[in-house]
Amino acid sequence: MKSSSAVHRLRLVSGPEGLSFILLLICSVLKRTTSFDAVPVMGMVHGILFILYVVFLALAWQGRRWDAKRGLLLLVLSVLPTGGFFAERMLAKEERGELRAEAEPATA
Repeated sequence: MKSSSAVHRLRLVSGPEGLSFILLLICSVLKRTTSFDAVPVMGMVHGILFILYVVFLALAWQGRRWDAKRGLLLLVLSVLPTGGFFAERMLAKEERGELRAEAEPATA
């Protein structure tokens, strides 16, 4: 199913995106307190992962026909330092069938 693969891709990128955000914040602090400057590298890595997250979110949102509340929640989670981990957990539950999107029709 195409929409489930979009959710799977979003789930796979959400964890690394969350981790890269935390590492970028750590690198920012280290840049200001030491001579270590990995911000340009981590900034690019995080930027690429964030763009992938947004693209995969748009594809999953369209494919699964999520309501605005769910889509916006996943978007907001992407800009919070640990939000990617919560998004990954929520998407994993949906993939396992433990969490059903509100807009998704019930199948018999």
